[in-house]
Amino acid sequence: MIDWLRNDPRDQVVAIGAQRLPVEIRRHPTAKRMVLRLADDGASVRVTIPRWGRTADALTFAQSRADWLGEQIAKRPDRRDPEPGGHLPLHGTPVRIDWDRAHPRAPELSGETIALGGPRETLAPRLRSWLQSEARDILAGDLAHYSVRAGLEVPKLALSSARRRWGSCSTSGAVRINWRLIMAPENVRRSVVAHETAHRLHFDHSPAFYAALEQIFDGDLPAADRWLKTEGKTLFVPFG
Repeated sequence: MIDWLRNDPRDQVVAIGAQRLPVEIRRHPTAKRMVLRLADDGASVRVTIPRWGRTADALTFAQSRADWLGEQIAKRPDRRDPEPGGHLPLHGTPVRIDWDRAHPRAPELSGETIALGGPRETLAPRLRSWLQSEARDILAGDLAHYSVRAGLEVPKLALSSARRRWGSCSTSGAVRINWRLIMAPENVRRSVVAHETAHRLHFDHSPAFYAALEQIFDGDLPAADRWLKTEGKTLFVPFG
């Protein structure tokens, strides 16, 4: 079980030049040292510390790595709202946005093109809503698939817009998956669903959990983990 430190969040920040980012601090029972991570959307910092660690030490550690954090932020791709003639990732493949007022208002996928009409100024939010609808259907199928493989009842799926995690599972078995994964390669998306399903069997990251994950996941887990680590931030480029 992971214990979250409860401090005034206004005091938990790191200064990076003129920018101040909130710092999320958590204690982990198996952590041996402090680990720093920039959130995938670049809007916050997480420090994982041993159970005996102190909040003040975690904040000092984060501030000591301000230069490194600044370098990581500088490497992040800039946010870009979808535009006519541009591209949007879907299942890891870019699809072209064909906007024309003569097209039907609702987005329609045909091959590697998404066609839609309607007002130009509402293009981005309508594409986002369409992707979320696609995500709900696809992720529900993934969750049913891995629940059956794990010998579990299929739980209700909730879509997440979290900035710091791709999925979560509560002690009651409720599963939340980040809708942005509909833009990731299929192997990556399904690995997250399998991960959260394995947590329904073992609510930790014990050897038993990883054994269950390897048993139920029918894809390349190391490849999926590498993609999320190196490319996951790109899923925040469209829509932020």
